[in-house]
Amino acid sequence: MHEIIKPDIFGEDLTAFFTTKSVGIDKNIIAKLLAINENKIFFPKQKHTDIVHILDSNLVSVVADAVITNKKGIMLGVKVADCVPILVYEKKNRILGVIHAGWRGTVKKLTSKTIKIMKESFSSNPLDIFIALGPSIKICCYDVGEDVIKLLPNTINTHLQYISKKDNKYFIDLSTININQIMDEGVPYENIWNSSDCTCCMPNKYFSYRYMKTYAGSQGGFIGIL
Repeated sequence: MHEIIKPDIFGEDLTAFFTTKSVGIDKNIIAKLLAINENKIFFPKQKHTDIVHILDSNLVSVVADAVITNKKGIMLGVKVADCVPILVYEKKNRILGVIHAGWRGTVKKLTSKTIKIMKESFSSNPLDIFIALGPSIKICCYDVGEDVIKLLPNTINTHLQYISKKDNKYFIDLSTININQIMDEGVPYENIWNSSDCTCCMPNKYFSYRYMKTYAGSQGGFIGIL
């Protein structure tokens, strides 16, 4: 069974979903599910950067951890195995985006930067932007060192609590930090959908680097106007 998760934030005028282990990032499976050509599925070369790529008709992959486009007929995708897959849709101008937000990208304010570029390059109004954050490692499982903790306060104006401490360990919720960044850019909280699934808690359903302690595979987030 090929299980996907469809956020209910976007409406019916586009295709948007997150995959589980049963689908993963297999272009062949995804293309068959959507009845499209594999060549229409675009993945950037993810390197934990803060690079935002504006995609035109050239579908040659480039190094980036966020992609924005106004082109129809293309499925944007990002690959994750604990990091946060983020799907973005600006309804008025029909602008699409995907973001791969690990802790490095989060510290570099990649999500904030992506929304800023949408404003600057496409005149997007944040009130028209709707965002879905897919399954990722949550605060229950994601302990990090003090070096990471010291970097985080500079990334956001705190709206929602994103850090806890237990047994001298710090735990963070990457999804919540990115939601704070999204709200800092003027996107209303009611325009945001966030999966409650923790990839590390649900290894039978999702790939988790933290749980496996090695790379075993990826699931993804996908969005497009077909």
